[in-house]
Amino acid sequence: MALLFNKVERGNPAIPGALKKWYPILKSMKLIKERNVAKKLADETTLNPKEAEMAITQLKKVVIDLLLEGHTVQLGELGSFRLTISAEGSKTEQEVTANKIKKVNVRFTASEELKTAIGTATLTDISSLSAK
Repeated sequence: MALLFNKVERGNPAIPGALKKWYPILKSMKLIKERNVAKKLADETTLNPKEAEMAITQLKKVVIDLLLEGHTVQLGELGSFRLTISAEGSKTEQEVTANKIKKVNVRFTASEELKTAIGTATLTDISSLSAK
């Protein structure tokens, strides 16, 4: 299976007037919704599609609850989710309050197995497909 990419010319927003450079950008083929993921999961297990959909829904609920309790959540050899924050710095410890937190972020760290699998992907320029 090949991952497709486009070529996009971009400037550096931090340096107005800087020379633009060309970058490869991955092309997302299609958004796959939960129901379709459940159907694929059902094809790979003894679950029927509705059971697979319910399992995914419950997994989502459990992961959210655990993250909100402050846990890092590892999903087998897929990877782990954790929360981080973006905050404003303070000059003294006493000035550090929850008001300094600007945003709570969700971070996903891929497992070695997932990284290895992704590393085997072939990359194909979309423009080379139209030339055929």
